[in-house]
Amino acid sequence: MQQPDARDALGEGGATSPEAAFSLRGIAVPAYGPTILAAVGTGAVTPVVALTAIDLGASPSVAALTVGLALIAELFFAVPAGAVVHRIGERRALTWACAVDAVGCLAAFFAGSLAVLMVAVFALGFTGSVFLVARQAYLIDAVPFGMRARALSTLGGVHRIGMVVGPFVGVPVIHLAGPRGGFAVAAAAGVAAAALVWGSRDLTAEHEAATATEQPSRTLDVLRAHRRTYLTLGLGIMVIGGARSARVVLVPLWAAHLGLSAVATSVIVGIAAAIEVALFYPAGSVMDRYGRTWVALPCVGLLAAAALLLPLTSSTTTVLLVAVVGAVGNGLGSGIVMTLGADSAPERGRSQFLGGWRFVSVLGGSGAPALISLVTAGPGLAAACVTMGCLTLLGSGWLGYWVPRFDPRRASLGK
Repeated sequence: MQQPDARDALGEGGATSPEAAFSLRGIAVPAYGPTILAAVGTGAVTPVVALTAIDLGASPSVAALTVGLALIAELFFAVPAGAVVHRIGERRALTWACAVDAVGCLAAFFAGSLAVLMVAVFALGFTGSVFLVARQAYLIDAVPFGMRARALSTLGGVHRIGMVVGPFVGVPVIHLAGPRGGFAVAAAAGVAAAALVWGSRDLTAEHEAATATEQPSRTLDVLRAHRRTYLTLGLGIMVIGGARSARVVLVPLWAAHLGLSAVATSVIVGIAAAIEVALFYPAGSVMDRYGRTWVALPCVGLLAAAALLLPLTSSTTTVLLVAVVGAVGNGLGSGIVMTLGADSAPERGRSQFLGGWRFVSVLGGSGAPALISLVTAGPGLAAACVTMGCLTLLGSGWLGYWVPRFDPRRASLGK
């Protein structure tokens, strides 16, 4: 990996640093506009997939499988998504992903059978992987190194905002058209995002022109060349993905175990989501100023503490307090996975590397619910909380060892 020079990152001798002449506001529309539109669409679809499947005759178990198809597709197509972005370029990949996503949502809206719906949902997972890899690569080009973490944490933040807003945007359409109305909202959001990408200034034209004459890299060669990164820092990323996914599963399950109402659970989840959104920019600022370790360790440590404390709660108030602890950790971790991936990515074969990075993250996120299900079926839900908390705590030690060794910000500060 080509490390940034400290003078480029920090500025020396009174010279103007790249950061001083750069503002995230200047790229807000082309960089973040498509992301929030796509996230609104995803947020509108998320609550209605299972309901649409049931309307088409699915049993509850098959409906749950339908919901999970997008995550399965993200897992299996993360690496191919990186290859697609590498082949056609980041801007075209973004446009393509948004447009195909809109087509998939229209197919789901008009689906006359469960099979068509399942194929459409599976396709949404693939386009989502292409979009996320391309968006990450896009920002690596567009933003100076010294503002990289703020740019990527903001990307994560606007995605979360869109996911929160999406269900509310979908409400009036769902009221008129039924559960499928969420797919109509997502289709419109996909078209709007594609148009915005295509009509906005290309932030990566200079990089693509500079690399156009390079001999294409084979995806397998790129992954093999960086296997040490995947097997060291990447294992820590799996822990972060697993801890985040576990929190989403464990808090509602424990609330139900205590007999809390659906309204109380929704309020707890909503408060936690608001805290996460509020922390995304401070998290990026800390990473840029002091290094990635200052965010990675508190993120994982607080997520571990939340999982370990959850079995000790017995009321709405105590569950809320523990959920807030986890939300602070997750909010502090906004953009950490993408930032560490951007720091580790090579100049040549970058998108292919990021596809592999996405695979590692999704693998952790998809494995945690399976482990929780397995432990809950045996020793019980409290044991599942403790198991995830202990594994996350062990992961914090792993990250504490490896993150500093891959942190170019720490190197540029001479620490």
